[in-house]
Amino acid sequence: MKKTMTRWFALALCAQFALSACTTINPYTQEKQVSKAAIGAGVGALGGAAIGLITAKSKDRQRNALIGAGVGALAGGGVGYYMDVQEAKLRQRLGNSGVSVTRVGDQIMLNMPGNVTFRTDSSDISADFYEVLNSVAIVLNEYNKTTIDVIGHTDDVGAESYNQQLSERRARSVAEYLAGQKVLPERLLIAGRGETQPIASNSTPEGRSANRRVTIQISPIVQN
Repeated sequence: MKKTMTRWFALALCAQFALSACTTINPYTQEKQVSKAAIGAGVGALGGAAIGLITAKSKDRQRNALIGAGVGALAGGGVGYYMDVQEAKLRQRLGNSGVSVTRVGDQIMLNMPGNVTFRTDSSDISADFYEVLNSVAIVLNEYNKTTIDVIGHTDDVGAESYNQQLSERRARSVAEYLAGQKVLPERLLIAGRGETQPIASNSTPEGRSANRRVTIQISPIVQN
């Protein structure tokens, strides 16, 4: 037992040293952060074992578990203000990033185009996009009374079943990256919509590019 504990302590210490030694400045936030190389190497180990698929039952369980864990819930007029401030901060940090911020009622939607998030036919996040996701994570961590649905989409090129799986893998990659940036994994749920929810025509290259995307839906945890 003593040897096992010593081994785990040594691994944790090495990991901490490696991450602290590889820092850079985020151009969107002007804050110090772990470098792309260190993040890329560590995201798989840090990512969320608690991240599951979105279902009606899972949403109820998620809300109750988060409130029970002390995250808390919003009430009354405070909901709108809380989301207003969060929206403003996301718009400020994500300017010129390629990510659009849309407000729908009390929900915030982030649209992450595939041409800046993933290489073609890959679920590995492009290294240049790490810094943008870091900026998203900073706001999500500051405003933690929310749930986060990460949803993958594809165009209609290829088999429908393959596109469904690819969309799920891409959603999970983004969710696990955010978990690696200290976003509470229990706040994160994923879904893949495959080719079923296009936002443009798949008959043109531009339309297909628009349909290859990951969206993040940020919803307030509201008291019943």
